[in-house]
Formats: sequence, C-alpha cells, structure tokens
Amino acid sequence: MNSASFAARRAAFRKLHESSCFMLPNPWDPGSARALQQLGFKALATTSSGFAWSRAHADNAMDVDAVLAHCRAIVAATDLPVNADFEDGHARDLKELADNVRRCVDTGVAGLSIEDSTGDAGQPLYELEEAVARMRAARAAIDASGQDVMLIGRAECFLVGHPDPLDESLKRLRAYAEAGADCLYAPGLRTREQIEAVVRAVAPKPVNVLVGYATPFTQDDLANLGVRRISVGGALAGAAWGGFLRAARGLAEGRFDGFSDNATHAELNGLF
Repeated sequence: MNSASFAARRAAFRKLHESSCFMLPNPWDPGSARALQQLGFKALATTSSGFAWSRAHADNAMDVDAVLAHCRAIVAATDLPVNADFEDGHARDLKELADNVRRCVDTGVAGLSIEDSTGDAGQPLYELEEAVARMRAARAAIDASGQDVMLIGRAECFLVGHPDPLDESLKRLRAYAEAGADCLYAPGLRTREQIEAVVRAVAPKPVNVLVGYATPFTQDDLANLGVRRISVGGALAGAAWGGFLRAARGLAEGRFDGFSDNATHAELNGLF
C-alpha cells in the first residue's frame, strides 16, 4: 500500500457517490472483506458492532487504538475503498477528536463517519451546537491532512429513541451538511416517506440508508427514492453469528444438522 493507491481508492469512492446507488457491505475481519471483494462489490465499510463481536465485546466497547488497527487491517485486505465506522470519533474534546480523525485518515480509509450518539443513557445525543462543532472539527482535520477522504455525518435519533426522530434527524443532517459532511446518514429509517424526506432535506448531497433486516425494498427501490448508497451495519456479521450459534446449539444437543448449509472447504480455499 502507498499514497498513490490510497488516492486512487479515494477518487473511486467519491465517484461512486456522484450518481446511481451502490451497495456498501460491512465486513468484520480481513477474510470477510476479501470475500466481499471477490463477490464484486465496489467499496466496503467497517462495522463497529461486527468488529466488537469478533473480539468478544459488545458494540461501542473498543478503544480508539483497536479501531484504528482494525481499519488498517480491512484497508490492507483488499484494494477497494473502505469507509470507517468511526463512531463518535472516540473523543469528546475537539482537539482529541481532530487528532483521532487524522489518525483514521492515516490508515488509508476513503471515508469516515462521525455520529452524534454519546453512549450516555442520560444524554444519548450531543446537543446540536456541540455536534455541529464536532463535525466542523472532523472536517478541518481531514482538510488539513490534504487527503480526499469523505466525511459522513450521522444523526442517531432513531437508534437512541428520540421522541421526534425524523424531524430531529432532518434538522441535524442539514446542519451537518452545512458543517462540511460530504454524505448524510440517519440509521433507522424504515419507510419510503422517511427516506424521501431525508433525501430532499440534504440534496444534492448523497444519502446513506442502513438496511440491516429483511425488507421488501430492493436496491432499485432505494435508488428510485434518491438514495446513493446502502450499508448493512452489523447484519452480515449477525448472519454469520446466527449460522454459528444454530450449528453450535445443535452440537450441544448432540446433533450435526447445523452444518447442512456450510460453505465447503474447497469453496473457501478457492475464495482466498
């Protein structure tokens, strides 16, 4: 890996956001990242939950050094652009936040997201003024690096149970767009009306929609609503864990039928 390789990935990533709608699946380790490249995806995103589960932790429990090492590992696993799920930047202090963003840029990622969730049940979201200041600090850190890394602004209102999640998300996403976010994201959108409202609110900037559950929407449906990218968060990791747990529970009961849908040894060897 070198700076020219990173620049090419970043240019390709930005171009993906210019038109149409692309799938941005979330691997949780180098093997799953390599497999997704082999399946033909054009870009990848890390998942805080999938990574944490792979290290026997709950989501949001990994420290910044572990997250940065994980970003480097996923970037090294393929030649695809990688978007980092960088949670809240792993800092409340603005200078520390900016330092962490710079360190994340240095891992070779093509994009990184900053969310407004605090992890504090008493105050689950940063106040809007502080959240905007944090987005500006992240933007300034990326710009100072001289690297063309995209900044994704995330409003977590739906996930933290805000009493008016759509209106609050729209207000926050508009503010994050004005503060320099290149792409906007409100995880938890479920309906056509919610998605259309977010797309209209931040146009012409691209919108990411999270689909981590079985839904009647197709990629074409979301494209027709104006969505530019679709991520799945920890859903692929959840699918893998679901298969593992079903097979392991069968073993605990003395059965082996949980292996019936396994990928074969030859298939996985061939994949890598």
